[in-house]
Amino acid sequence: MTSPAARAARGNLPRTLLTALAPLTWGTVYIVTTELLPPGHPLFAGLLRALPAGLIALALTRTPPRGAWRGRVAVLGTLNIGLLFPLLFIAAERLPGGVAATLTAAMPLMVAVLAVTVLHESLSARHLTWGVVGVGGIALVVIGPDAGFDPVGIAAGLAAAAVLALGVTLTKRWGRPAGMGATAFAGWQLTAGGLFLIPVTFLAEGPPPAIGPTAALGYLWLCLVCGLATFVLWFQGIGSLPVTSAAVLGLLSPLVAALLGAVLLGQTLGPVQLVGFGLALAAIVAGQLPARAGQSCGGREPRWWSATFRASSTSRRKCP
Repeated sequence: MTSPAARAARGNLPRTLLTALAPLTWGTVYIVTTELLPPGHPLFAGLLRALPAGLIALALTRTPPRGAWRGRVAVLGTLNIGLLFPLLFIAAERLPGGVAATLTAAMPLMVAVLAVTVLHESLSARHLTWGVVGVGGIALVVIGPDAGFDPVGIAAGLAAAAVLALGVTLTKRWGRPAGMGATAFAGWQLTAGGLFLIPVTFLAEGPPPAIGPTAALGYLWLCLVCGLATFVLWFQGIGSLPVTSAAVLGLLSPLVAALLGAVLLGQTLGPVQLVGFGLALAAIVAGQLPARAGQSCGGREPRWWSATFRASSTSRRKCP
């Protein structure tokens, strides 16, 4: 007889596979940026990845946010896109050897902790354990012997993981505006994040680079695929899957980047890297398993949270 947990896992499988397409595709960003785009302009690449994709989505949907959602989409777009891209750029610039990827892989751990205070879920030892395993696996895959530990880079990498974790958790808590589809929801966030990036990009990089045919192809990939299509899938997945399950799928991105480096750039994957792959994949699979039947979220809302947010919160979330 099939257990309820097994049935729940099978029921989530199609949504999980669709959501996983987003971080799988984001794993191509590194090789596209290094091989197709003009060097020295990663923030401009992030701007073209976000703003045009957002404007296309808004033109297709024409569904404006109303009331409190005007501020919420601005907050989510800034966290999920606008702040994230510059922090990733700083971490990547100052931390050689894949240390930045390992730091940002801590995002599922942060989500597991934030779920306690923001979503009122119990702290899951299972999710914390597999989160640590996932970070360790990514570290084995991407950290080389020349790894550096610049304090500013480390702070930027951890901040990137933190803002992404907060953005994912708030996206889960707030849900989606009534009557707004996933495309419009992603479009407003991409637009908000892109608008945030305009002054940051100009101040950090100056005028945009010349764009040739090869670069134009790369920018189109970032905009239409790594921007518009995948963020629609990502935000739709966050809304329908347990937040910790969706977050751990983010580990797929550095794994794909490492695979593409091996296949297309001739980078070597030795036994240590292969062990890391196995650990990271095990963490991803374990993160999709539902809680055991009868497990309760337990605990009451903190008094400060109830007084501040009860008016705008929905019913209490179930454990993932």
